[in-house]
Amino acid sequence: MSNPSNLRYAPTHEWAKQDGDVVTIGVTAFAIEQLTEPTYLELPAVGAELKAGDKFGIIESYKSTSDLYSPVAGTVIERNEPLVDDGPTKRKGDPKPVNDDAFGAGWMVKIKLAPGATLDHLLTAAQYDQQLASEGH
Repeated sequence: MSNPSNLRYAPTHEWAKQDGDVVTIGVTAFAIEQLTEPTYLELPAVGAELKAGDKFGIIESYKSTSDLYSPVAGTVIERNEPLVDDGPTKRKGDPKPVNDDAFGAGWMVKIKLAPGATLDHLLTAAQYDQQLASEGH
């Protein structure tokens, strides 16, 4: 799958799409391919403050567990609720859209950028493709 050119990418395989001062974040198709089919997703609560590089969640599959890292600084204003598992006694999430549509319906959180925060430090699609190639993928 090609990486959309309208997104920016973190070296840790998260993508970011800016719309004004709101950034939508998810994980790349490459990350999902490495995990295989996700079975569990943990995301931060709305209102959580994140710095660029902060761990913001966990994604699990039958194969492995990976931490998710925020590519930008800001405040979580929305999370993709249908994906989230709220624990054994609460609603069971369905992370299948992350597997089926990593760059669309599989988005994870929306963050209002912190003052002065940008996406300039993130990779373009071409740079991210180059990173994957240099890692032998």
